[in-house]
Amino acid sequence: MLGLNKKDSKFLIIVILLTLSTPFVMQPFSEASALSQFNGGYPDLMQRVAIFGIFAIGFNILFGLTGYLSFGHAAFLGVGSYSAVWMFKLLSMNIIPGIVLAVIMSGIFALLIGYVSLRRSGIYFSILTLAFAQMSYNLAYSVLTPITNGETGLQVRPSDVRLLDGANAPDYPNLFGWTMSTSYKWEVWGHLFTFNVGFYVCAFIAICAFYLSLRIFRSPFGLMLRAVKSNQNRMSYTGLNPRPYTLAAFVISGMYAGLAGGLLASMDPLAGAERMQWTVGGEVVVMTILGGAGTLLGPVLGAGAIKYLENIFSKINENILHGWFDFLPEGMENFFVWLFARFTGDGWHLTLGLLFMMVVIFLPGGLMEGADRIRKRFGRKSDDNSPSNPAE
Repeated sequence: MLGLNKKDSKFLIIVILLTLSTPFVMQPFSEASALSQFNGGYPDLMQRVAIFGIFAIGFNILFGLTGYLSFGHAAFLGVGSYSAVWMFKLLSMNIIPGIVLAVIMSGIFALLIGYVSLRRSGIYFSILTLAFAQMSYNLAYSVLTPITNGETGLQVRPSDVRLLDGANAPDYPNLFGWTMSTSYKWEVWGHLFTFNVGFYVCAFIAICAFYLSLRIFRSPFGLMLRAVKSNQNRMSYTGLNPRPYTLAAFVISGMYAGLAGGLLASMDPLAGAERMQWTVGGEVVVMTILGGAGTLLGPVLGAGAIKYLENIFSKINENILHGWFDFLPEGMENFFVWLFARFTGDGWHLTLGLLFMMVVIFLPGGLMEGADRIRKRFGRKSDDNSPSNPAE
C-alpha cells in the first residue's frame, strides 16, 4: 500500500485510526466524573498535539537519523508562522497558500542556516543553531519590526488587502469555506465529544507528514543518514561525502518545522517572536527524547505527553486540589494541597522535569522503549506458557 511493505502498511493504518479517533481517546471520562479534569478532548489541545507532533517528526529526521542535535528549530517554526500570517493579510484567508509559503520560506531559511552550521558537528553544531535561533528571535523582536510588528506580533486585520478574497469572505482562517474554529459536539452516555474542523485538517496533514517520514526512514536516503550517525569518518573513507545528506536532512527538518508554524498561524492567525525563543527549540528536543529518538512514533507520543501535561496539569489550581482532598482532616488536607500544588498550576514544569528524568534514567529509548519492553514481556510469557516440544 502506497509503496510500503505489509508490516509498514499495517503500522500506518493503526496510526491513521488512532489519529482520527483522538477526540474519543483524549476524552475518556464523563463530564460528571471527578476525573473529568483530566479530559483533553477539546480543540485547542488536540490541534497542538497534532501540530507539535509534526514539529517533532521533522526534528526526528535530523536528530534521530543523523545524530545532529539542533537547538535552533524554533527559528523555522517562527518563520513559518510569519509567512502564513503575511499570506493571510495579502492574499487570502484560505490556509493552503499560507501553509505552502510557510514550508517554502522555512526551507530556504533552513538551507542558509544549515549550510553554515553543518561545517561543524557535535556541540559546536548545536551552539551554532542555538545562536542562529537567538539572532532570529532578536531580529523579529526589534530590528525587523516593520515586517514582524515587534513584541505586539503580526495580526490579521479587517483592513488587510486579501487580493483573492471577495467582499463576503470569512475573517477567520478557512479551508475552502470551512472555518478552522468550527466544532461539532456529540453527547453520548455522559461524554461530550468535540469534532473540530481545524483538528481534522491538522490530523490529515500530520498523517501525510508521518507517511513521508516513514518513506524517508525506509529509503536508501534514510540508510545514508543512519550511516552518518553510525560513523561519519568511515563513511568519508569510502568516498561518500556526508555533508549533502546532512544538509538535505536539515532542510527537510526545517520544512517540517515551517509546516508546523504555518498550521499554528492557521489555527490562530497571530505570529509573534516568542515562537522563535530557544525554549521552544529545547521543547522539541525534549519531545523527541521523551518519546524515543530515532523511532517513527516516539516523537509524536512525546509531543502528545508534553502538550497534555502543559494543558491539563497547568490548570489544576488550589481550589481544585481542595476539592480532591476535602475528605481529609483539615491539617492533612492543607498539607496534601500544598504538596500537589508544587507539581501543578505554575509548577507543572516540575512534573515534566521529573518525568523526563525518570525516562532518561530508566528508559533511555523513551516511551517507545517502555512499550517495547511491555510487548516483549507479555510475548515471553505467552511463549513460556506454550507446550514444549519433546526431546528427540
